[in-house]
Amino acid sequence: MPLLKNGKEVTEDKWVRVEDDADLPEDCHALVSMGRWLKDRETLLTRNKPIGVALESSDNPDEIMDDLDRFSLIAVDFPQFKDGRGFSYGRLIRHRGGYQGELRATGGVLVDQLHYLARCGYDAVDGDARITESAWAEANSRFREVYQPTGDGRKTVMQKRHAG
Repeated sequence: MPLLKNGKEVTEDKWVRVEDDADLPEDCHALVSMGRWLKDRETLLTRNKPIGVALESSDNPDEIMDDLDRFSLIAVDFPQFKDGRGFSYGRLIRHRGGYQGELRATGGVLVDQLHYLARCGYDAVDGDARITESAWAEANSRFREVYQPTGDGRKTVMQKRHAG
């Protein structure tokens, strides 16, 4: 699957997903599950390499909100395109939690969802094979007006109506 960061294709992903029962490699950017982070937090904090956490749709992002500044990457799984919990997780993590690192959507992400992912704070996508640089650009320029408020600074239709 293609990986895009800020709308640009990335050919090499430096992150390695480490299974819960596997030894943690010392020489790489490690991506661990939320369960492993919660279980091995103190040990993981002693690493000299970047650490990331992968959230499943059944995880509760509130459990890592106090640790957001510890992660260089937060990867949120979209198990299927019709599961919208990842959009809410992105908003919670980026806008309420103030997370500044890479927020990546993974799994069942479709081209049609790119605009909404960006509005929810995602800056990287690893999903549908049709996700390309041109698809990202087109998706994020498709809608001139927005209805839902987010942290991206765009005024909603309602805000514009009441301003005039």
